[in-house]
Amino acid sequence: MFIIFIGIVVIAIGFVISKNESPVKPFGSTTKLVGILIILVGALYSSVKQIEPGDVGVQKLFGKVNNTILESGLNVINPLVEVVTFDVRTQNYTMSGVHDEGDKSGDDAIRVLSADGLEVIIDLTVLYKVIPNQAPRILKEIGTDYRNTIVRPICRTKIRDNAVYYDAVALYSTKRDEFQSRIFKTIEDDFKSRGLILEQLLVRNITLPESVKAAIESKINAEQEAQKMTFVLQKEKQEAERKRVEAQGIADYQKILSTGLSDKQLQYEMIKAIATSPNAKLIIMDSKKGSPIIVDGK
Repeated sequence: MFIIFIGIVVIAIGFVISKNESPVKPFGSTTKLVGILIILVGALYSSVKQIEPGDVGVQKLFGKVNNTILESGLNVINPLVEVVTFDVRTQNYTMSGVHDEGDKSGDDAIRVLSADGLEVIIDLTVLYKVIPNQAPRILKEIGTDYRNTIVRPICRTKIRDNAVYYDAVALYSTKRDEFQSRIFKTIEDDFKSRGLILEQLLVRNITLPESVKAAIESKINAEQEAQKMTFVLQKEKQEAERKRVEAQGIADYQKILSTGLSDKQLQYEMIKAIATSPNAKLIIMDSKKGSPIIVDGK
């Protein structure tokens, strides 16, 4: 467009030169011819628009938006048309309390009130992309800064609206996935109605008040102590059961010995013990029913 404007200016200069009676008057026709050539080159250059991969182009002529999008590659267009490009690849927007980690510098985390009236700080990352055929409508209704016009305010509002249904501790622990799924559905509907696709919603961090953190840590320590005590009690019960079984076995053994062994068997066991003793010399044992028994232990 700028080249065409230059060509028009050159032609105008040529007309001025041709009307004036001056030594350069003969160059007026040449100047006009040069201007026409510049316009032709500018028109040819402006009639071809290259759209990069991952982008689509939206044509705008004198404030009117054309609903036909330009795909990636070379496109032949009206040289007077202005082309606005939209990125249709996956984009992310991060709101974080860590300095320079989010899209805005400083603390940009989302502060919400839970059902129990506590302030909870949430770090969030949104993955989304522009629906290609909705790019003309976005340009007409929202503009090119849809990140700050749609993405940021909708996400922050919906998170605050849904956090009030959960207690602070539940948000931090048991209900975290449920909370994430709930806000995903509500944000997804709003995005779709405005020409955007919500791909993923990542609750990156949930920070609780210090008082709640201390209470949670105390509860966890108490639970760990209770589990430890349960383990000790189970171990003691097992040891007591082992001793009971052992005592029962000894009692049964003694009962068997006292009722099942005969005198001859006891005499045999005594002789065997003496015979194997290194201190045995010569022992004479009297027998009521027979001859004396002599055991030589040497």
